Amino acid sequence: MKAALLVDTGALYALADETDRWHHPVRAFLERHPDSLILPVTVLPETCYLLNAYLGQEAERRVVAACARGELVVEPVISADLRRCLELLETYADANIGFVDASVVAIAERLNVRRLLTTDRRDFSLIRPRHCPALELLP
Repeated sequence: MKAALLVDTGALYALADETDRWHHPVRAFLERHPDSLILPVTVLPETCYLLNAYLGQEAERRVVAACARGELVVEPVISADLRRCLELLETYADANIGFVDASVVAIAERLNVRRLLTTDRRDFSLIRPRHCPALELLP
């Protein structure tokens, strides 16, 4: 059985952009760990925007196609997640944590997922989820 792993915007972008400094670490990690990849629905528009803006429409289509094929399991946000997002936004207001990051944490808590594929060490290292001392930030 594959282990679950949440995926954040930066990791998806890095995977698509061969010039990104995180490209090789993210790609190598995914090659070594064929985990079930869970994509919070809130991450999808942010990723698509960045891919289209910096790499073009084809890069955006590739990530949407990966979602359509089930390579990335798109996880919805439910009402309880939104309430938790608001708590996180208020708790970490001084750190300027954004909604997308808060939603990733809320979904991780609900699904009891402790691992996150991300390039965002600053924000996610600050947040203390309810279900574990800290998310394991990969790669």
